Amino acid sequence: MRQGRRAGRLKERTVLKFLVQRVVRFVAVLLAISVASFAFLGAIPGDPVEIMLGEHASRADIARLTQQLQLDKPWYVRLAAYLAQVAHGNLGTSLADHQPVAQKLLEYFPATIELAVCAMLVAIAVGIPAGIAAALNHRRPLDTLVSSGALVGVSIPVFWLGWMLLFLFAYEPTRFGLDLFPTGGRLSLRYDVPVHSGFMTLDALLAGDWQAFGDALGHLALPAITLSTIPMAIVAKMTRAAMLGVLRTDYVRTAKAKGLGAYAVVVKHGLRNALIPIVTVIGLQTGLLLGGAVLTESIFSWPGVGRLAFEAISNRDYPLINGAVLLFATTFVVVNLGVDLLYAALDPRIRYV
Repeated sequence: MRQGRRAGRLKERTVLKFLVQRVVRFVAVLLAISVASFAFLGAIPGDPVEIMLGEHASRADIARLTQQLQLDKPWYVRLAAYLAQVAHGNLGTSLADHQPVAQKLLEYFPATIELAVCAMLVAIAVGIPAGIAAALNHRRPLDTLVSSGALVGVSIPVFWLGWMLLFLFAYEPTRFGLDLFPTGGRLSLRYDVPVHSGFMTLDALLAGDWQAFGDALGHLALPAITLSTIPMAIVAKMTRAAMLGVLRTDYVRTAKAKGLGAYAVVVKHGLRNALIPIVTVIGLQTGLLLGGAVLTESIFSWPGVGRLAFEAISNRDYPLINGAVLLFATTFVVVNLGVDLLYAALDPRIRYV
């Protein structure tokens, strides 16, 4: 009884120590990225005030914006003021519309999450079965087909694939009177869905409007497919490699010798023990999708943080750029922390250290 309690306390202390270490790393990474982002924006050639206001701006406007951006102060003073501001949860005010940066990011981020999650679900639904099929048919035509498809998926530029999908399935069908997919946005104007969560599909379901839900899925289809190609290819390749290693182990041969069915051998014994590298890749790709959907969101006019960041860069909106970079970094670190916590649940041999 006492030994069980001691073991429980030891496990709790170990988990607590693990979480504290991860939180410290989390803060250190965000601090480093904040400093790097600030330094990079400060090193961009040209006078940002002149670029934002134009050549014909008055001296009063130039002095006002220079003081607002604190460009009249040394860099270390501006850096300290920026870090103190961020530590208090204040990301500043957008120079374009004078709205709080944090408010704008919260407004646009649900759209990015919805797109990235749907893209990742497509990548997992196609990539894992394709990788398993390739491993089970090693050095056969199906294996060659999956490997070639994965190579093509990684090699195709996202912007080219996005424009091709728009042309083939949105613009071209209209010549024949077909309206297959919308060209952009999240929902058609004929639908009025109350915003509760910020996720259009979920809000449509909460409103009980199935037609709006189908329309939201139609708007999601092409950008999600475009965004899913690279993670789909990577997940398929990783699943194939992991399954090839697992299928050659003794316990899988033993399971086959016992006469277990194909499902039990492949899924329960094979895939379950190959999940660690697969989950790692999925976690990394999810973090990248949440922070790297800039091109896809721009092509499909998707109102997410990626498109917002692109517009901020075009307008030299420094506070908004810094806020978007910080949000991307936070998302990536949080996703990877979740992956670390999943390791121990998937593999009992892994301990919190």
